[in-house]
Formats: sequence, C-alpha cells, structure tokens
Amino acid sequence: MNWIILIIAGLFEVGFTSCLGKAKHTTGTEMYLWYGGFGLCLTVSMLLLMKATQALPLGTAYAVWTGIGAVGTVLVGVFIFKEPTDFWRVFFIFTLIASIIGLKVVSAH
Repeated sequence: MNWIILIIAGLFEVGFTSCLGKAKHTTGTEMYLWYGGFGLCLTVSMLLLMKATQALPLGTAYAVWTGIGAVGTVLVGVFIFKEPTDFWRVFFIFTLIASIIGLKVVSAH
C-alpha cells in the first residue's frame, strides 16, 4: 500500500510541475488558478510522500518520488508543451525508469 501511496505522490508532483508550466503561459485569473492547482498538488504530494516514508526507507522513497516526477514531467513536456525529443533524451528517460524499477526490486519493503 505504501508503494501505491508513493506512486500517487509522484503523480501529484507531475501535477504541480505541470501547473507551473501552464501558469507561465497565462495571465490574470487563469494564471492564479494554475498557481492554485500548483499549491494543491504540492500539498497533496508532500503529505503522501510523508505518509509513504513512515514505512519505506527515506532515501528510496525520495528517489522514487523524484524519479516519477522527473519522468512524468518530461512526458508532459513532450506531449502537452510540445518540447523536443531526441535519442539521448529518450535514452536517459528509460535509464531513469529502469533505476526506479530497480529501487523497487531491491527494496526490503
């Protein structure tokens, strides 16, 4: 269950970084709504991360949380914000995914 909580926390990390990206391209009320989404996603992500670290090793949980956020944010950047991709960017994303899976496999919890 704690791994599921950690994965959800990572997805909310993707949410708060995506909200920052959207807020950057807007003005007025819409910008403040995106910043509100940022605050909400940030709060939920941190609370879930805190919950997950009660049972999982801190270093492992933080690395997985950050990795999910990094991979998810790159994917959102590519598919939503139309950021460029090339071989090396995709290669290193896959190595990051492999590292996250590896941490899960070798974790005692």
